[in-house]
Amino acid sequence: MRRAIEKLREIKAFALDMDGTIYLGERLFPFTRAFLARVEETGRQCFFLTNNSSKSTHAYVQKLARLGVESEPEKIVTSGHATVSLLKRQYPGKRVYLLGTEALKAEFMRAGVTLDAEDPEVAVLAFDTELTYPKLCKFCDCVRDGLPYIATHPDINCPAESGFIPDAGSFIELIRASTGRMPDTIAGKPFRPIVDELLERTGLMAHEIAMVGDRLYTDIKTGLDHGLVSILVLTGETDEIMLKKSEIRPDLVFASLEEMIPFL
Repeated sequence: MRRAIEKLREIKAFALDMDGTIYLGERLFPFTRAFLARVEETGRQCFFLTNNSSKSTHAYVQKLARLGVESEPEKIVTSGHATVSLLKRQYPGKRVYLLGTEALKAEFMRAGVTLDAEDPEVAVLAFDTELTYPKLCKFCDCVRDGLPYIATHPDINCPAESGFIPDAGSFIELIRASTGRMPDTIAGKPFRPIVDELLERTGLMAHEIAMVGDRLYTDIKTGLDHGLVSILVLTGETDEIMLKKSEIRPDLVFASLEEMIPFL
């Protein structure tokens, strides 16, 4: 208990995963609003950090509002945002073939990324919940042609109210089986680009931020690999048996966000 209090006392911002951490599907966990209110009372901030690149910033703001949580667009950080920043930094002005939803395509274009399905120079794989076979074949052609290959995130499954649905990590494995290639770069958790995006948004040092989430290999590994305080909640993918078997050891473990409230 003392260790938890000491760790949390230094935190100035909480980076909260969404699916499996603050809600599941269309169901907000009953303790989420109380947690957010307590963080605000203590003068700290919450950012919503998700690997799910199937939706736009506006869609996340709308979803949170629909569930009873008010958030500013600047507080939403997705693997899509991290990918846009990566493209601008490493491939400025390059034409991109994006395997993604129409909402994500619109967000990329608003951010100044040039999308080109005919003659691309970079291939970007996102969580495309509108995936079609022709789109998949075209993407594999781009990868076989040797274009730089970026994936927004590596999550194998996405939590849903019915269980789990295949996520971008599953697509990565399919594309590897067909082309023999893995992504050259992955932007989302647990990799560096999304951490850089978060640090830029918050203006804080890594040790002043807590990464809170339900997945060991993305959320918790992000904290451990990049100097953030890693906090696991057991409301999503990871249960106590998985945690016990894993070599990934969070700084702190709570059953839910509700258990954290007394320590804030």
